Amino acid sequence: MPRLDSLDPATIRAGEATDAYFLRTEEALAAAGRDPTVVAEVTADQFPTGEFEVLAGLSDVAALFEGVPVDVDALPPGQCFDGGPVLQIEGRYRAFARFETALLGVLSQASAYATRALRARRAAPDSQVLSFGSRHIHPSIAPVLERAALVGGLDGISNVAAGERLGEEAGGTMPHALLMIFGEGNQAAGWKAFDEGVGPDVPRVALVDTFYDETVEAREAAEALGDALDAVRIDTTGSRRGDFRHIVREVRFELDAEGHEDVGIFVSGGIDREAMVRLRDHVEGFGVGSYLTSAAPIDFALDVVEVDGDPVSKRGKLPGRKAVHRTPDGGHHVALADAPAPEGGNSLLEPLVRDGEVVGDVDLESATDRARADAERVGFGVEAGSGAT
Repeated sequence: MPRLDSLDPATIRAGEATDAYFLRTEEALAAAGRDPTVVAEVTADQFPTGEFEVLAGLSDVAALFEGVPVDVDALPPGQCFDGGPVLQIEGRYRAFARFETALLGVLSQASAYATRALRARRAAPDSQVLSFGSRHIHPSIAPVLERAALVGGLDGISNVAAGERLGEEAGGTMPHALLMIFGEGNQAAGWKAFDEGVGPDVPRVALVDTFYDETVEAREAAEALGDALDAVRIDTTGSRRGDFRHIVREVRFELDAEGHEDVGIFVSGGIDREAMVRLRDHVEGFGVGSYLTSAAPIDFALDVVEVDGDPVSKRGKLPGRKAVHRTPDGGHHVALADAPAPEGGNSLLEPLVRDGEVVGDVDLESATDRARADAERVGFGVEAGSGAT
């Protein structure tokens, strides 16, 4: 019988989602009778670069190391970072060696999604921004995407199962399929069926680009639903858009001319940060999908930096346990742990796991608040008016 190509959580937590050479390392060390106490650090860049990213995935890290006899310190979820360690592990090496693959995967993907989400949030700070990306990824990791999107400050998610896992209600509008089932010329019947069929708490957002010009369908939707209509959604495929900003302005003008100034405009379909900057003065809401999911995983690496109390490193990496501080000017300060702390600096590494017991806070709401506040502190996304990155 065919089955989904996804690993169950028990397999991952057992350390079986690993690269084979870690198991070979366990065998070699066991044969040699070696199992030193080490300090290992996860970094993307050794020194601060000035280009900040957002740390996410800590809830999965906590689940991964629960019951593993090690201590883990980490930057708190939602923290912006631009270099130095984001996580430290101390313990017998053979206790955690096999978890490196899963640990890096968890942090790399979730942090990439959260970073893109925060860029989207900062690109249109006064608009509603929703995560529409779960159709671009394997369904088994939809909660990873949606949690990261919320950490980055997006206002809502679309995946129902992920919402149930996270304790968040999923939302959405209507697909083209609904209107196509009613057929060309009968769009009003489709919009009315939606209005009459869904619960009163669901916003009435009519899709207005299925058969006719967007301005025509927007006017017809407003006429069909009257005061019940909250917004129109434009999801026009890229090959038919032309100047999308001009289309949006036309729709806004048409709605205003017909007395529907209170009807908002929501856009989706291939929306990236650059598009959000171009459209944000005429658009009340964005659905962002592939912009989130196309983010390249952050290239984290795990390196042993101390063995039985002695600093070590491979070429190109920095030996010894580090400390990370946020300075009063918003800087990210990295130095050896026993070096003097910068004046006025706040230490960022916090206990996450102690001897297998989860002690850190991985609350989603706290992570979201932290990302928002830290983005202001470090100037994350201040280039939002200058084009996409």
